[in-house]
Amino acid sequence: MPHKRLFVLRHAKSSWEEPGLDDHERPLAPRGRRAVKLLAEHIRDSGISPDLVLCSSARRTRETLEGIAPGGETVIEADLYSASASEIIERLRIVPEEVESVMVIGHNPALQTLVLRLVGTLAVSDGSHLAEVQRKFPTGALATLSLECAWSELAPRRARFDAYVRPKSLH
Repeated sequence: MPHKRLFVLRHAKSSWEEPGLDDHERPLAPRGRRAVKLLAEHIRDSGISPDLVLCSSARRTRETLEGIAPGGETVIEADLYSASASEIIERLRIVPEEVESVMVIGHNPALQTLVLRLVGTLAVSDGSHLAEVQRKFPTGALATLSLECAWSELAPRRARFDAYVRPKSLH
């Protein structure tokens, strides 16, 4: 069976300029917009072009999506705004099998937990990228996973950790 790819992207840095603004409506901060440009370049240069993009409905995730413009079919999903890692796995299990690659654009702590759960590591201290993810999954972080199973069979420890970048490492 051909393997599937899962790109897990945390939205870029958001603005806290307007204290009364609802969390869902917070836009990207200037630093976030700069990070999105770096991410867009990395995504293009790396040939990352997901078939399907599942994006939280929050303004900062939608602005991240617009900035990186990864292509593919895009679905804005309100449920991803507050989804847990388990709920994201449930959502991915209903992705049609013909879809080879999916990008999820969402929020922490769910995305960090999602990556660690799918890869199935409890403690990594070797200074690897996976150890970095375990410590922190910062805004703009992008993890690339390979799955050797059907979407419907997605479960903990069913993914391989392939790559990890964060805006700070892309300068």
